Amino acid sequence: MLANNTLRRLSFAALGALFLSGIQTAAAQTRESGPWWPGPHGPGDEAGASNYVTPLKILTALQIPETGKVYELGHVYEQGIPLYGERPWYMSITPPPRPTSGEGGIALSEYFTGYIGQFGTQFDGLGHQAGHVEMEDGSFETVFYNGFTADDLLGQNRGLNGLEALGMETMKPFITRGVLIDVAGYKGGTLPAAYEVTMDDVRGALARQGMSEDDVGQGDAVMFNYGWAVNWGNPSKYNDNRIGVGENEGSPGIYTEVTAWLVEKKIGVVGADSCCVEVRPRPDMVGNVHRQLFLGEGIPMVENMNLLELAEDGAYEVLFITLPERLKGATGSMLRPIAIR
Repeated sequence: MLANNTLRRLSFAALGALFLSGIQTAAAQTRESGPWWPGPHGPGDEAGASNYVTPLKILTALQIPETGKVYELGHVYEQGIPLYGERPWYMSITPPPRPTSGEGGIALSEYFTGYIGQFGTQFDGLGHQAGHVEMEDGSFETVFYNGFTADDLLGQNRGLNGLEALGMETMKPFITRGVLIDVAGYKGGTLPAAYEVTMDDVRGALARQGMSEDDVGQGDAVMFNYGWAVNWGNPSKYNDNRIGVGENEGSPGIYTEVTAWLVEKKIGVVGADSCCVEVRPRPDMVGNVHRQLFLGEGIPMVENMNLLELAEDGAYEVLFITLPERLKGATGSMLRPIAIR
């Protein structure tokens, strides 16, 4: 007999297959109505779950800090960090000439080539991933959050100067309640590569923290500590885009079961201390945590966080602040997430 967690995983994978299948078996889709659109915030919305960070949510979250201690939840952007795939990082500053007098001065500036999103501690926006569906006329479309198609996003310029819908400029700031789920603490240390975090793990971690599922609410920022940030200085082990190469054996993370719970909770954003938040390699060919979060509820992600100090201090409920850059047409954003206790 299959173990309970395996059965749960298979059932959620089946639901994910029905929801995200490229060939829909239900009624054919139209631009106005499909399996995950229109979204919960109305037709045309591009802000997704950041809409849950309401003025009341912000004012309530601002009451959380008691000590004023600030935690940096991101890594420094620098040469040598783990870079997913062939994503480049190059920065150069031209040295000035030696002065020949005591008058005047110089101004330095940097030249940068790389990804303005999608590397380092990164914010994945809703224009990052999509699903395939069959439309009413029998054609097939690539569809993003709230029914926006690839043609809607890429427009007549086909991506030149960025997306024309669901760009990072449409995402609202996150000033909200942050909840740390310290799975590594619950399991007794850094999770192994390819470990799938289950709902039993989530409940166990919350119970260890004196919390329960009821303590996670709409608009919260939920952060999973896998302990994986200890490997940040070793790109060969940390970054799992080349599984089987060097020390790379994948990375721990959530999968369809926990993701369905996050969607049900209507959280504002989810983050973790791994490259992809979800477990890699995936346990099967059906589930996709990114699309499960993005398409229906419009829940964005923060990848490659550093939650070690937060977990060490037992800071499980914090004021969470992160402001994605207003990069018009970008699929993601560099950012500096912080927590205040």
